[in-house]
Amino acid sequence: MIDKRLFVFYLFAIFIFLTGCSQEQDEAIRFGLESEPVTLDPRFSTDAASYRITRLIYRSLVDFDDNFQFIPDLADWEMLAPEHYRFILGNSGRQFHHGERLTAEDVKATYDFVLEASNASPHRGSIVVIENIQVIDEDTVDFILQHADPLFPGRLVIGILPATLIDSGHPFNREPVGSGPVAFLEWPNDGDLSLKRLRDNQLLKFITVKDPTVRILKLMRDELDILQGDIPREMIGWLEEQDKTNIEQAQGDTFTYMGFNMTDPVTSQLPIRQAIAHAINRDEIIEYVMDNTARKAGAMLPPEHWSGNSQLIGVEFDPEESKRLLRAAGYDELNPLEIIYKTSNNPFRVRLATIIQYQLKQVGIEVDVRSYDWGTFYGDIKAGRFQMYSLSWVGLKIPDIFRYAFHSSSLPPNGANRGRFKDTTADAMIEAAESKQDLGEQAKLYQDLQAYLHEQLPYIPLWYEDNILVTAKDISGYTLASDGNYDGLLTVNRD
Repeated sequence: MIDKRLFVFYLFAIFIFLTGCSQEQDEAIRFGLESEPVTLDPRFSTDAASYRITRLIYRSLVDFDDNFQFIPDLADWEMLAPEHYRFILGNSGRQFHHGERLTAEDVKATYDFVLEASNASPHRGSIVVIENIQVIDEDTVDFILQHADPLFPGRLVIGILPATLIDSGHPFNREPVGSGPVAFLEWPNDGDLSLKRLRDNQLLKFITVKDPTVRILKLMRDELDILQGDIPREMIGWLEEQDKTNIEQAQGDTFTYMGFNMTDPVTSQLPIRQAIAHAINRDEIIEYVMDNTARKAGAMLPPEHWSGNSQLIGVEFDPEESKRLLRAAGYDELNPLEIIYKTSNNPFRVRLATIIQYQLKQVGIEVDVRSYDWGTFYGDIKAGRFQMYSLSWVGLKIPDIFRYAFHSSSLPPNGANRGRFKDTTADAMIEAAESKQDLGEQAKLYQDLQAYLHEQLPYIPLWYEDNILVTAKDISGYTLASDGNYDGLLTVNRD
């Protein structure tokens, strides 16, 4: 653990340095990010920052409530037949930020673009069940499916873009145009994104500060107002003693995991993955490193999800079993297993990787930790340039994630099967679950699928991270969401 006297000295040194770097403040509410969004185009956004920010700028046909059930957003719907859904647009959210009215043609254009394979949208795999889209009138659009899918409404969560701008090749990735409660203003550099809340013209700024300690000290100096997540655990106690901040913590469902390259000659071996899993002491990490701001995970979906498997708690810490598996695979002190572990250069993620490196070394696994800036790291993961890595899934709502992340048809760029996991049994289980019309039957099949994935370990489930919020004292009205979204910015105020 870090020496508290050195830690306080470190804080003080940075604080003094920042004192000489103050900037003139405006009336914006400033939100500190650990990494900038990759894109502001919802047809391509997959990273956490992009997903959470585009959610503010765009409206989608469907959203979810706190119980993971899908509910109307832009539109209500009716099932005319098991393969035929009709969506009727309501009155809310029908004006794009550039003035045009949102119609059924925009819905069709958005989803037609994602369905076109040559556009390489990572979300295509989740809606490939759509056979065609028919505009009935400006308020009504029909989706004809290749086969029945009772979860289909929950798949329509992509933000709707203006058809005229789609046709003209507008750069939505840097200049988004949606119909959500927040409008884009400017993005002059990757670290400084300005938006405007439409109901009261409140300026919202997303400022990227990669070092979490500097982020916190900028908040202490009134250069930032809100921090959510990625708070160094050793700083929480220090923050609680300050009179300039408020801290909140809430149970979250952000799923953190260890992923493997299933085409690699080493990590493709199940006994190797099992040995790695048995060597990780999650209890110690959660208690001593994460300060009990997480809970152990056994699968992607949390146990409270309607299709979650509450019987799964993850692989048991068992270093002796890990050593036995390694010996059986031909590894020993003279011939240790060597693994390259990639992670982002976020200080907390590097620290976690270093601790896992130490734990694996205790059973004879030599880990080479390599950290990169977010863009390089994420690019490597999508391209399959890794043996082992750790990442988190955010915003998981419906079990279509299993097709997106594990089905053989979902290799990038057609999905997020980044580990190149090809398993005919898993494919069949996913397809069987999708074929059921009764959600109770689907839930049972998805629970069985999660148990099978737990056996095969394309991912090692680690934990669900809590959501932690730190705000300046004069900030109120921000509500933490279980999936860590930024919807609290719609109601936050400066007192």
